[in-house]
Amino acid sequence: MGRTPNPSRAAPTSTRLLAMPNHAPLLPAWDDADGIRRASDLFVAAYGTAPAGVWAAPGRVNLIGEHLDYNGGFSLPFALPHRTFVALAPRADDSVRLVSDLAPDAPWTGSVDDLGPGRASGWIAYAGGPAWVLRDEGLPIGGFDAALASCVPLGAGLSSSAALETAVALALDEVFNQGTLGVDDAGRARLAAACVRAENEVAGAATGGMDQAAALRSTRGHALLIDSSDATVSQVPLDLDPAGLAILVIDTRAPHALADGQYASRRAACERAAERLGVRTLSEVDDTAAALARLDDPVEVARARHVFTEQERVRRVVDLVSAGRLREIGPDLDGSHASLAGDYEVSCPELDVAVDAARRAGALGARMTGGGFGGSAIALVDTDAVSQVADAVATAFADHGFAPPAFLAATASAPGERVG
Repeated sequence: MGRTPNPSRAAPTSTRLLAMPNHAPLLPAWDDADGIRRASDLFVAAYGTAPAGVWAAPGRVNLIGEHLDYNGGFSLPFALPHRTFVALAPRADDSVRLVSDLAPDAPWTGSVDDLGPGRASGWIAYAGGPAWVLRDEGLPIGGFDAALASCVPLGAGLSSSAALETAVALALDEVFNQGTLGVDDAGRARLAAACVRAENEVAGAATGGMDQAAALRSTRGHALLIDSSDATVSQVPLDLDPAGLAILVIDTRAPHALADGQYASRRAACERAAERLGVRTLSEVDDTAAALARLDDPVEVARARHVFTEQERVRRVVDLVSAGRLREIGPDLDGSHASLAGDYEVSCPELDVAVDAARRAGALGARMTGGGFGGSAIALVDTDAVSQVADAVATAFADHGFAPPAFLAATASAPGERVG
């Protein structure tokens, strides 16, 4: 299949937040000063001394290209203004102490070796796993203390785990490796790959690399076109204001977990289909119709069909966005959701209701975003219709007996960096 051209058109950046209806809460993003204060205060309270610095990395929302990263395909995420902040300092020994704002009175204590596969679990695996991986790859990672504070919504499918991993990885690179990897895209690609290893091997989640790449390799005001076949990236200008548009993120508050086997089973089906077709990944297939005809397992047919059609949708969206025709991407957002719900079977009632209600209220297009099985949806809406769409979604959730959703404004923001 032909690869997408590298877009290069420049565009200004927008970070304007949106007015929301009174009963639909806007999840705020902390500014750097607030995040630094929260992480530093937690560090001092836990360890009695000041950190060496504070680093931050963003959550992400994926505009389109879902479940394609581990299939060697394209995805188009961008960094959110919502970030995880990590205050960190090196130690003279091999001990590691970790504390989170979610459990400030319950710090974890161990060693770098204790952060390896089969030894760390829960949030510790995400926070500490990068240390074990980076040392396994030859970096001189020693003991450290870290305090973690985040405004990335948990369980919302907005990559709170990748934000945590990449913020820690940036901190460890600077503290123990003179920051040699964080200074350019090639080094950041290596850090992202290490964080993928941490998530796969330590946390046990069979995710691809889109989330970590978005957190480390994005550029403010742009979406990040990721070609997972070779880990190359291109910056796609994403400026909504001139078109009078906004991307509304709808956090369904439905449970969202990827380590329960559902995500892994989708990946395994795609890998089986690729093996039957004699290719390394499904994105390498040229004649998709013939490929589908060769597969006889109905599950593998459905999973492969999503990969093939989603690839085409990403190409169209990149072309339209690059040409400044943002208002025309709605049908591909709709098509993506239909494919994810039907062929990939990763939607859920809350996501379907959110997408349907947003469309009925005037959204130009809407889809689930992230791995699925809960989490968030996005809606492309006219700026002056944001409140109308959010109200409609909140009302639909109440009508169905669901917990109230939350909303946030998605603007293409900065990648991970040292902030204090």
